[in-house]
Amino acid sequence: MSGGDGSASESDDVSGPTTRRKPVVVVVEAETPGNVGTIARAMKNFGLDDLKLVDPPELEPGGEAYGFAGHAREDVLPNADEVTFDEVVEGYHTVGTTAITGEDDRSHERFPFKTPAELRESLRTVDAPTAIVFGREGRGLNNDELRRLDEVCSIPAAADYPVLNLGQAATVLLYELRELTVGETQLPDTAVTRASEADIERFHGFFDSFVEATGQREHRREKNALLMRRLLGRAHPTEREIHSLLGTFRKANAKLEHAEYLAAKYDEPAYPRE
Repeated sequence: MSGGDGSASESDDVSGPTTRRKPVVVVVEAETPGNVGTIARAMKNFGLDDLKLVDPPELEPGGEAYGFAGHAREDVLPNADEVTFDEVVEGYHTVGTTAITGEDDRSHERFPFKTPAELRESLRTVDAPTAIVFGREGRGLNNDELRRLDEVCSIPAAADYPVLNLGQAATVLLYELRELTVGETQLPDTAVTRASEADIERFHGFFDSFVEATGQREHRREKNALLMRRLLGRAHPTEREIHSLLGTFRKANAKLEHAEYLAAKYDEPAYPRE
């Protein structure tokens, strides 16, 4: 690990998804090297690279921490700074993490708290060096430490077992912050272009004809037409989706029309009516 004084520097500034500084990640008195490696890997996954350790265990190259770190063994982990808790408090806007929160403002150390999603939105407005502080595996951050930090964050979990593994907690929290730290992901652009209103109206016309051909009573046809309009209004179908539906209902309507023709020709019911 490289030495460091815990203070923010110009390297904390980024020009990625926002103009804000990326947070640093601080781990206080980690008990196992494996969890340090897991946190380093999560940082690498979600665009963070500044890891600071308070009283860490020995991190041997080729040891457990490096085994758990994945590609973060190449940069995040070997470049981690060993700092003191005081240096973190003095140099950063701090966010302490805890599984156990207060129920109301009688417990100022652990209340009020933000969820990771709420923290993401809050940090959008913070143009200052920020540190996300994780505590020990078994005990987390104590009340004295939390009193010295600026904010508290907690991950919602099952009431009967809310405590996550340290590495898991870091992964969940950093995932939620990814919009502030990751400029581009491996996923393709998922922006959906809604089909044209003309094609959607054509579909509604086909659907009305289909429902009418099935012999439903008028009040039920009107209800079903409205339900379909509300459904498509929420779904925002793409051009390909609506064209596929148009083809399906076009063929269905043609078959129903042919059934009506044959029924009339041979004086038979085309299908049961209501």
